[in-house]
Amino acid sequence: MKEVQLFINGEFLDNGDREMRDNINPATEEVISRFPMATQADVDAAVDAAYEAQKSWEKVPAIERAGYLMELVELLQENQELMARTTSEEMGKPLSQAMDEAGWLPAYLQYMAAQARHLKGQIIPSDRPNENIFLYKMPIGVAGQIMPWNFPLFLIGRKVAPALIAGCTVVLKASSDCPNGAYEFAKLVEKSSLPKGVINVITGSGALTGNALASNPKISIVTITGSTEVGKKIMKAAADNVTKVSLELGGKAPVIVMNDCKLDETVDNVVASRVINTGQVCNAAERVYVQEGIAEEFTKKVIEKMKTLTYGPALAGDFDMGSMVNKAQQEHVDEMVQSAIAEGATVACGGHKAQVDGKGFFYEPTVITGCTHDMRIMREEIFGPVLPITTFKTLDEAIEMANDSVYGLTSSIFTTDYDTVMRAMNEIKFGETYVNREHFEAFQGFHQGVRQSGIGGEDGELGVEEYLETHVCYVDWDTERNKA
Repeated sequence: MKEVQLFINGEFLDNGDREMRDNINPATEEVISRFPMATQADVDAAVDAAYEAQKSWEKVPAIERAGYLMELVELLQENQELMARTTSEEMGKPLSQAMDEAGWLPAYLQYMAAQARHLKGQIIPSDRPNENIFLYKMPIGVAGQIMPWNFPLFLIGRKVAPALIAGCTVVLKASSDCPNGAYEFAKLVEKSSLPKGVINVITGSGALTGNALASNPKISIVTITGSTEVGKKIMKAAADNVTKVSLELGGKAPVIVMNDCKLDETVDNVVASRVINTGQVCNAAERVYVQEGIAEEFTKKVIEKMKTLTYGPALAGDFDMGSMVNKAQQEHVDEMVQSAIAEGATVACGGHKAQVDGKGFFYEPTVITGCTHDMRIMREEIFGPVLPITTFKTLDEAIEMANDSVYGLTSSIFTTDYDTVMRAMNEIKFGETYVNREHFEAFQGFHQGVRQSGIGGEDGELGVEEYLETHVCYVDWDTERNKA
């Protein structure tokens, strides 16, 4: 059986007497690997290694740092199928989707490598004669990066690549639900010529390992993709050292469907935005507001579409959905459905936990009708293949309900009227709004939330900015006066 190891300062450490945990395939309930629970001393050692490596790494020209990223790109492309199968096995993601994700990882590194010649500061006019003001953008330092389980490959790229191109070193904490992908990535880092200590990969509990990482005084920025609850804990851990945080947290994406939308295309996009990755996506379509004029037809078509979806063990066939990542997530989704029923909503299709051959943490594709905006299922994150639907009369009403949320990550609207589009773009208070398309962001965009969906963001040039800090120099070059 595979045994994951900590990767610190360019070396894999023997597991020795560290506590070991089982990693379970959520589709078959089989133990597929064991991974170590890093101790406080392990976290400190990883941070120390990154801290020492930072001193020389930040002096490497950005274009040379890009060269190291491109070396990893080649290694990842050569091992795409291995990485995909690893993720399918430990996370339950359908293999076709895992292959896509395993392709996004090197593509993202390649995109960020191209940012090397776009790092720039400013020269600012001074109020004084014979003086210039130089504004430099400098690497912020060591980045502590806490990974989620839902995209355990792609998020390696999203975390590591902008940090490295900015001149930062990293300590990457893998999710306890999906440690194998990060371990395979660390093996490729070891094969590369990347200097020791630039990338360190650890595993362990959030309570100990994550907290130890966020509270370490040598960490200059701590970034997490995860739940809002966990994000708040990370903020508290980072507060004592006034460490910068970048948080990509939960979401409750509203979908506004207008009477004049292209109905069939809208249905396809909404369903795709709900069930990708078995609904375990922070920017997935979480609640639908459909205008009364097409509500009956839209809902009927959504139910028909959801009923056609297939699910099963990720490596056993080309399914639309895989399993939930673990039993706790399956139970959470079911509990949300039961709460909707108790509040008066109706399960139009699905609505049950499921197994395949008596195993696995699956959930049926589910549509909930008869919802009202104040129901729990319309206000709290589901993170599963369950789509609650309610209706509205006017755009004003829809926008008000969409914005009435503690979350503010992703939103969408479907309409053929561009007056409506422009109003929505200006009045929907979310970090992202998709118009007439599925919920999924681009490398060159900027993925950020507002309210309790997070602080800061990732992707694009602004994503690199997260890992830079400003250094301003005032230079008086009046040589005659200076001689005097």
